[in-house]
Amino acid sequence: MRFVWASGSHTGRRRPKNEDSIHPEHDGRTSGSLLVAVADGLGGHRGGEVASRVAIKATVDAGGTPEERVRAANDAILDEVLRQPRLVGMGTTLTLAELQPDGEVALAHVGDSRAYWWHAGRFKQVTIDHTFVQEEVDAGRLTTEQARHHPERSVLTKALGFGHGLVVDGARLKVSVGDRLLLCSDGLTSMVGDDRIAGILESGAPSDVVWALIEAANRSGGLDNVSVIVVAIAEDEASGA
Repeated sequence: MRFVWASGSHTGRRRPKNEDSIHPEHDGRTSGSLLVAVADGLGGHRGGEVASRVAIKATVDAGGTPEERVRAANDAILDEVLRQPRLVGMGTTLTLAELQPDGEVALAHVGDSRAYWWHAGRFKQVTIDHTFVQEEVDAGRLTTEQARHHPERSVLTKALGFGHGLVVDGARLKVSVGDRLLLCSDGLTSMVGDDRIAGILESGAPSDVVWALIEAANRSGGLDNVSVIVVAIAEDEASGA
């Protein structure tokens, strides 16, 4: 099994700076393990771009399970605030996936950046948003479509940087050849519906898909920074495929 990935991040059409961070920042392929992650610094807070950058670096540097990596990133942000008190209030989302050559995928997630899975012709959201509107959807007070356009759709109920003892969501998948994983910030999902995302994701080289998704978000208004990572699961080159 081989992982072919591409990643991209764009400021969008309205924001003055990009507060998203991603890993890796380059395209590539590997028959070994792969770690991918998206962090979206909280807009309107001091140092959102600092928080996302610190989170990604700590995620990559830390060992352990994906959940432990997220907790390490949370601790790193809190430590950075102690060093730079002017950054009090900064925070970030973080969604990451660690893929193994046998097809096992472990995910960890806090916030409203998302992970999606294209498998056997089906498109599935793997993560659950930690937002006010998602809680309203879960309670039956909003539909998914109403939540996507709700004025408080970006209000988070959980994020990195706001205290120790962070509870991290985890998930496990078993991917196979032909599957695709998508990690993205809400700059994509707030602008482009799932059906359109799925239609772009299902075919094409990962690099083409990444930039097609970013372009779709910007054409729809580009109200936020948008970051996208696509991983295609392919036959191992050693097999001759």
